This record gives sequence, C-alpha cells and structure tokens, in this order.
Amino acid sequence: MKSVTVQELHKMKQDNTEFQLIDVREPMEYETGNLGALLIPMGDVPEHLDQIRKDIPVIIHCRSGARSGRICQYLESAHGFSNVYNLEGGIMAWASQIDPTIEV
Repeated sequence: MKSVTVQELHKMKQDNTEFQLIDVREPMEYETGNLGALLIPMGDVPEHLDQIRKDIPVIIHCRSGARSGRICQYLESAHGFSNVYNLEGGIMAWASQIDPTIEV
C-alpha cells in the first residue's frame, strides 16, 4: 500500500497540488475536527465509489491510519484503484506535527 506523510500532504496543500482528500471516519469524529476532506465513512465507501476520483492522487485518512489503510487495500484489490494513498498516522499525526489546533 502506498502512503504519504503529513509533511508530504502539507506540502501538497501549500503547493496547490491537485489531489482528493477523503476522510473515512464517522460523522461525529468529522464534526469534532477535520482537514476539509470529503467525508465518506468507512462502511459507506462501497456505495460511494463514484465519488472517488481515478485521475488524480487520492489521499485517504482516518484517526490513526488503520481504517484508511484497510480502505486503500480494498480500493486497490477489489476495484483496481492505483492512485490511492494512506495518510500515515491519520489526523492524529496531522494534529501533533502540523496543526495542534485540530481536535481529534
């Protein structure tokens, strides 16, 4: 599985790199703090495949990287996505290394 660090994601945002960011946490988690990603809870991903782009990098994140890792593997193996990346450490890593104002 491919992944990106929070530092790499931060640079992509600063450079205005085109990518899609997807949060696979639950709505309550998202409301507490988020990175402005498209919210598709983990259990809803199979019904929302049409919202996941195949033409640009797609970075998937959750709280720590475990759920998003499973979704990356699912998208690669079951649906042939080759452009998905797991955010290492999830929003917890973002909060500890990039923006401590984000609640997790």
